[in-house]
Amino acid sequence: MKLKTIVLLSMFMLSPAYAAMNHSRMIMDDKMMIMNANPDKLPQDCQQISENVDITIRAGHKHALKFTGKMFAFDQQEWNVKPCAKINITFINDDQIRHQLMVHGLPGYLYPDGMVHLELYGEGQLQASFIVPSQKKTYLVHCELPQHAEKGMKAQLKVDGGDGDLPSIPGISAPVNADSYTVDWTPVTWAALVFCVLLGFAIPLVMISNAASGKAVIAKIWVYLQTRRKPK
Repeated sequence: MKLKTIVLLSMFMLSPAYAAMNHSRMIMDDKMMIMNANPDKLPQDCQQISENVDITIRAGHKHALKFTGKMFAFDQQEWNVKPCAKINITFINDDQIRHQLMVHGLPGYLYPDGMVHLELYGEGQLQASFIVPSQKKTYLVHCELPQHAEKGMKAQLKVDGGDGDLPSIPGISAPVNADSYTVDWTPVTWAALVFCVLLGFAIPLVMISNAASGKAVIAKIWVYLQTRRKPK
């Protein structure tokens, strides 16, 4: 009897149902996590789904290159949907490190802690759906890992045009605390600056001088050839 129990328990632990844990509103395995997905329950102020919106959102370092001083970003920073829209997200992580996509400010009676959460522990993709209320509102979309949002992984979802722009959305709104890239002026940095300025003046002068010398040489060669061609 004990052997049979051990065999059955081992089979269950090796099954996909055990590997991918599903605890009420959270699904997770060794590669991803989804929390509070909602493909069918309508918010209290919605009579029906107004539209199905398919959105692909990519996350990674390469999407931050268009923003000065940023390290991580989504490939888009804003989305607009109708009230009571069902949003079907395909979340793609282009990096080898962990990234999240979290939507904040949703009604707590339908979304625990007021949020939907998608997470990938490395490169890959996953899908989840949720339904927004009818309220005209702008929702925060970001990665909650330390410094990821601060370094650019932040966006906004507008329902019915939204109720304004959120702060510090790359390419859309001004930062609350702007990054400062001040120079630590030491004798070495001053010397480097003076050297670069002098070099900036010297290079054009050398080029002009070389160009003038080259023209003089060409002129001499031309005169010599013309002299050689004259009949004796």
